[in-house]
Amino acid sequence: MEWFTAPELWTARTVFQRGLAVLYGVAFLSAALQFRALIGARGMLPVPDFLRRTTPLRSPSLFHWHYSDRLFAAVAWTGTGLAAALAAGAADAVPLAAAMALWLLLWGLYLSIVNVGQTWYAFGWESLLLETGFLAVFLGNDDVAPPLLVLLLLRWLLFRVEFGAGLIKIRGDACWRRLTCLEHHHETQPMPGPLSWFFHRLPRPLHRVEAAANHVVQLGVPFLLFTPQPVASIAAGLMIVTQLWLVLSGNFAWLNWLTIVLAASVLDLTALTGTPGGNPRPDTPLWYAALVLALTALVLVRSRRPVLNLLSRHQSMNRSYDPFHLVNTYGAFGTVGRVRDEIVVEGTADRTPGPDTRWHEYGFKGKPGDPHRLPRQFAPYHLRLDWLMWFAALSPGYAREWFGPFVERLLAGDRDTLRLLGHNPFPDAPPVHVRARLYRYRFSTWRELRDTGAWWQRRLVREYLPPVRLGD
Repeated sequence: MEWFTAPELWTARTVFQRGLAVLYGVAFLSAALQFRALIGARGMLPVPDFLRRTTPLRSPSLFHWHYSDRLFAAVAWTGTGLAAALAAGAADAVPLAAAMALWLLLWGLYLSIVNVGQTWYAFGWESLLLETGFLAVFLGNDDVAPPLLVLLLLRWLLFRVEFGAGLIKIRGDACWRRLTCLEHHHETQPMPGPLSWFFHRLPRPLHRVEAAANHVVQLGVPFLLFTPQPVASIAAGLMIVTQLWLVLSGNFAWLNWLTIVLAASVLDLTALTGTPGGNPRPDTPLWYAALVLALTALVLVRSRRPVLNLLSRHQSMNRSYDPFHLVNTYGAFGTVGRVRDEIVVEGTADRTPGPDTRWHEYGFKGKPGDPHRLPRQFAPYHLRLDWLMWFAALSPGYAREWFGPFVERLLAGDRDTLRLLGHNPFPDAPPVHVRARLYRYRFSTWRELRDTGAWWQRRLVREYLPPVRLGD
């Protein structure tokens, strides 16, 4: 079955599998460290409440059988440990069937988390991780040569990620067609990184080059993934370079890193490894070949709706078409904001707030707050509360379900919620009142940075939430 395998991609498969396992580990670790405040039994959007409103068919998850914070923690930490083992090569130390079972277990555990995560898990990269992880189940281990069909399915996924993002930009904001979006994007993106200020201050002609290069890589290069080597490897290399540029310029959880890992599966690295055929292995088992063929048929059938979405003038940005997140549609930044608004949450110990009340600001780990604080690098780790605060600043509608419970937990001094923050101004006792105000942020100019040491300038826009206390 020589046509069935691609031995020249033996090393590429290993790089892909180890990288995917690392990102799985980051995702499970993020869940383990943040879930109690977000979706725990006493969280802002409790899983038990959600389970009463849904069914196993609508949101498949082992938590339909039973939910407790202890069980959720066990699932998250088990996933973290299993991902670490796979990253260290555990799948190559066991028989093929056992390796597939390990990858399937990892996928099932994370699916169980995503499907009860509600708005905290409504990000495109959650579906991307699950779709990639499901394909990885069938990629095999050192007992078999890499199956060509699964590698092509990974390229089809990478194509949809890049081409979908390119189409939605061209169809969306006119600034992408004018090549001016990146004059704003580095400043207004959800969570800037430590180099975002410097990217924003690049000359305007370079911003146009950035935008034009983005269009080439996302709209033209993806078609080259299905050409013979070395052209396919060159195309994947261009995507990797573009994604590394995005890694340096912002924080997008594991979206960029997962795209890099997908592109790595395309690279023919035989010139570097000197082992074009890998080590001699037994023939591909018939049962394994049958499963790969069944997977290919399933993905082709399930690709109909994502393809129709790509062709539609009303293209959806990120969407799953089934509760198992098997074949999804992707896109990013169909519109780019021109201004940046941020919610600043403050508290006071005063019983009756007045004009002379002294308010103390809560600090977040990732999102802008203190103008003198340089944004930090967190990706691929995902700060879910910080991301949702960015959406809440765009419109209160994005925060209708969880912002009130968030403030209530600040007033109660909830330890799990406070662990999500970077700075708690009330370490000894919770505040009596909490309020939120909307500020407009912009990056400082070179002169402002030199004179004040502040990376941001901000001005008050309006009140977002008036002072409230427990019981209001």
